Amino acid sequence: MDESRYQALADRTFRALEAMLDDVDADDVDVERSGDVLTLTFKSGKKCVINTQRPTRQIWLAASARAWHFAWDDASSRWLDDKGLGVELLAQVAAIVKEQSGVDVEPPAP
Repeated sequence: MDESRYQALADRTFRALEAMLDDVDADDVDVERSGDVLTLTFKSGKKCVINTQRPTRQIWLAASARAWHFAWDDASSRWLDDKGLGVELLAQVAAIVKEQSGVDVEPPAP
């Protein structure tokens, strides 16, 4: 994948993540974007960090002492974990938000 396609897909994904979290009360989940990094801070003080990794053309996610690396899958038009476990980025972020804040968010359709 070339740089411009990767950047377009990553930008679209970050916008989808922000839209997914738009209606969540900031007291439950504070969402902050700085360039290619999206940080979710939960009421408990725990954080979830989502960032681009341009050299590998991936999006990385870290939360609760765990980390995932997601690569774009053309066949499904989704970011899937690079371990082949079928973990999808937006669904994993939704699960982390639910686990950390008790708030249900719905990942957008691919």
